[in-house]
Amino acid sequence: MEFSPFPRDMFAELERLQRQIQQSVELSPSIRGFARGFPALNVASTPESVEIYGFAPGLDPSKIELQLERGVLSIFGERPSEPVDGGEGASVHLSERFSGRFHRVISLSDDLDPNEVSATYRHGVLHVSIKRHKSALPRRININ
Repeated sequence: MEFSPFPRDMFAELERLQRQIQQSVELSPSIRGFARGFPALNVASTPESVEIYGFAPGLDPSKIELQLERGVLSIFGERPSEPVDGGEGASVHLSERFSGRFHRVISLSDDLDPNEVSATYRHGVLHVSIKRHKSALPRRININ
């Protein structure tokens, strides 16, 4: 047996280390974002709204909680762990599926209306749509 100072999957180990550092510093991504976590997020902007997609398959929608306060959207909940059924005497060597409590935070721009928020969860995708204030929408001004 040969000893190696490096883990077998160095990239997985580096990603784990990066997650631990981000969690310990508790940095919040802005709408442009920089952090990764669960659920994975896509954030898009249109002239009328901001669209946020969270990829979280296998969750019970009633276990997902959204909170919008002072320009910060929080997504949190819990994903139950699933037992690995490999038969009697089976050992788990690798488990990459996330389980446990999660919390994602996104800082939003000031032109969004906190009273115009809708959320749906379908086929494992959480979709949050936040409309912009009417005064922030582009408009054409006629010249007399």
